[in-house]
Amino acid sequence: MQLYTELQLFPFHLPGAFLSIQLFSLASAFRFSLIILSFPNPVVSKGCQRMQHKLLCSPSYITRLTWSFSPLLQLNKLEEAANAAHTFFMANPEHMEIQQDLENYKTTSGKVSLIDLEARQHMEDYSAGVRHYDKEEYELAIEFLERALKGYYSEDEDCQIMCEGPQRFEEHEHLDYKAGLYEAIADHYMQVLACKHDCVRELATRSGRISPIENFLPLHYDYLQFAYYRVGDYVKALECAKSYLLFHPDDEDVLENAGYYEGLLEGTVDPATIKPRKEAKTLLRRHKLESHLLQVAAAGLGYAYTEPVTPAVPCPGPSGAHSSRNSSPLMVLCLSSGGPLLYSDVKFVYNSQQLNGTQRVLLDNVISEEQCRELHRVASGIMLAGDGYRGKTSPHTPNERFEGATVLKALKYGYEGRVPLKSARLFYDISEKARRIVQSYFLLNSTLYFSYTHLVCRTALSGQQERRNDLSHPIHADNCLLDPEANECWKEPPAYTFRDYSALLYMNADFEGGEFIFTEMDAKTVTASIKPKCGRMISFSSGGENPHGVKAVTKGQRCAVALWFTLDPLYRELEGIQADEVIAMLDQEHLGPSEMNINPKDEL
Repeated sequence: MQLYTELQLFPFHLPGAFLSIQLFSLASAFRFSLIILSFPNPVVSKGCQRMQHKLLCSPSYITRLTWSFSPLLQLNKLEEAANAAHTFFMANPEHMEIQQDLENYKTTSGKVSLIDLEARQHMEDYSAGVRHYDKEEYELAIEFLERALKGYYSEDEDCQIMCEGPQRFEEHEHLDYKAGLYEAIADHYMQVLACKHDCVRELATRSGRISPIENFLPLHYDYLQFAYYRVGDYVKALECAKSYLLFHPDDEDVLENAGYYEGLLEGTVDPATIKPRKEAKTLLRRHKLESHLLQVAAAGLGYAYTEPVTPAVPCPGPSGAHSSRNSSPLMVLCLSSGGPLLYSDVKFVYNSQQLNGTQRVLLDNVISEEQCRELHRVASGIMLAGDGYRGKTSPHTPNERFEGATVLKALKYGYEGRVPLKSARLFYDISEKARRIVQSYFLLNSTLYFSYTHLVCRTALSGQQERRNDLSHPIHADNCLLDPEANECWKEPPAYTFRDYSALLYMNADFEGGEFIFTEMDAKTVTASIKPKCGRMISFSSGGENPHGVKAVTKGQRCAVALWFTLDPLYRELEGIQADEVIAMLDQEHLGPSEMNINPKDEL
């Protein structure tokens, strides 16, 4: 109760089920830290760990929120402050300000690596093993991945034990809930069983995250089977391949690898004597039994149960590869591209392969030079500083001014005579043209809808361009939270998870810097760089397969139409629907102002 009372003094805001954080003053941050430190050994129930977005449930999660607001800077403990900020950033990778502060600290201090003070050791060992694997340092990869497996199974035992205790489920706390002795025993047992069954998800979830790393445990064996092959230990390679196949028995690549390893061992060892690892077999058998019991109990006791872990279904692909996949099969996208561009004047430039990625296309001549100039004139008359970012004039970097405007605003200004109506309508028409091109090129089977459309300009601020080491827009993905340290992109709030495709249509080239870049998941390795110019459009799928950003604009103004699309009609852009209605009304004769009826509260 004391914790809740104190927390009311701080400017937290809880929209829905996730936490939006406002910066504290140093004095408030210090008080907050003292409050948290008054809980020297916070014991958090496993139920609370599964519901980390609930503030009062998890003191350890609240502690994580305070890392970025630590008074360590005031005490001149820069390294400790950096580690605290890094800990916060690991749980909040979408926090642009913290990311930039950390990059600045690394640059000035020369310190490359920071410490996550709430890291889980088996996760750290797994990440280290994958890094060594990517560098083809297979002996070190084996060492860390084996250590990660040992830690995983040890944590699993602890998780199972922690479930053996009182359980508290909200759905059983309503007034009408009545149970006899045997029903109560059955309920309790099933709650314990559900808790144990969820350990697989718990152990695959990084501290501070909601979503688990997909296919987490099987990937250990997938990396190991190839690493052991590369160091010449074919027995271990076959053992790990068979262990992986316990989880994914139809994986063609690993089936072929296993057959290849058996051939290498022929005449020396009988491959039939090499079995999958016992601990993997035991865990999988237990997990399947738990699932069966829970489903039977759900039917018998009359409550709803949804299996939290579903089998991975890989997309069809070429067989015979002897290298481990870098991502879970669930992260592979079964998508196509290369459809018609619909307009004869639009020029194809590069496809996904030429742009070193997935689901990417670069086009020129989407709009003409005259249309670019006309659109730029409209922009100067309708844009508002900080539009789309709650009035923050420099939302991504203090070295540039950001301005923007929506299609509906352009049409409204056109109707009122503040800008030429023809020019305002051009914004609407080219947005629709871009949508049709994207839908056609990526061979989508269903309609692509506008999710958000924004005419944006970034202007370099004079006197602030020397020795810039930041980006105009930091590296990010459009429908998930990019986590470079974990090499993951978390598709969970506050990310716009409903976005499926993105496009940027450029309006000018008379500025310096401002190149659009794609990177690897590490947010550092640039895979493609694109210089904007009038009529050029880059389009791509919005997920973690396409991290991207914008280099610093160091001179002049860079303008573009930014478009995000969704395949889900429930997430259609409301202003886009209203703009459609305005256009339909403007096409009618003898319209008066009273007939416009633009209602911002219209809903589907």
